[in-house]
Amino acid sequence: MNTSRSGALRGPASASGAAGLRFGYGTNGLADHRLVDALRIVADLGYVGVALTLDHAHLDPFAVGAARKVAAVARLLDQLGLSLVVETGARYLLDPWHKHAPTLLDEGSAARLEYLRRAVAIGSDLGAEAVSFWAGVRPTGVAPATAWNRLTAGCARVVEWAQTAGVPLGFEPEPRMLVEDVAGWRRLHDALGRPPGFGITLDIGHCRCLESASVPECVAAVAGHLVNVQIDDMRRGVHEHLPFGTGEIDFPPVLGALVEAGYQGLVAVELPRHSHAAPTVAAESIAFLRAAEKAASVRETDDHIG
Repeated sequence: MNTSRSGALRGPASASGAAGLRFGYGTNGLADHRLVDALRIVADLGYVGVALTLDHAHLDPFAVGAARKVAAVARLLDQLGLSLVVETGARYLLDPWHKHAPTLLDEGSAARLEYLRRAVAIGSDLGAEAVSFWAGVRPTGVAPATAWNRLTAGCARVVEWAQTAGVPLGFEPEPRMLVEDVAGWRRLHDALGRPPGFGITLDIGHCRCLESASVPECVAAVAGHLVNVQIDDMRRGVHEHLPFGTGEIDFPPVLGALVEAGYQGLVAVELPRHSHAAPTVAAESIAFLRAAEKAASVRETDDHIG
């Protein structure tokens, strides 16, 4: 693809310029909307960015005329003033029978690698702040060492493509996957030789789900490598993305930790099972996050006074 827009890579400095965190919304939570309508809803509600999942519903990287569609999306993002991260969690794009298959852990991972190669190219064309991806679940019958070798080999290729394209990568630890926590990301980062541009996508809910540290502590632990944040509520031990206020996370300290970390990227709502009520959920989500951010600021002021 060659639909690059003129100008610098889209990033935090190109957003609205307002102080505070930069909230976005994931298109996997708007799956019943046309992409044009989804982007307009996100912008109209006051979000400054979008986490765009490349899939058959919105922007299919394998579709005929994909380059033309990417160029149209770039124009619309500019018109709406939206920043972007690219997500690659499409469920049945590569295999209509098996969710998320193949992954980098499968012997036949060529389709996954091609998907990620195209995601990096599209991310470059759209000026993405990051392209996010994950490991996958270890296939039955595949030894852990074999799965790990396949993962590192595949990631090395993605890193090479991303470095050439000038696009940061955010690798996401995902519950039950081969890399499911921050410690796993560190192991992978080391195995790859700590390449520049290989950062972490941190899902706030995942931290509550399985990390031993508190959520703010998780944020602080990866502050220097944080390139993408997904945000949702969750309960300990249960991998279910929940609307804010229905799980166990205390959000003001989490948002305060992101500010303290100096994080300037998107903080995108991740509610992939709430497309049936997307406009309402998206409106309630940004209202909740703004209130939590305000509460975090008040707490910080009180702490300084105290």
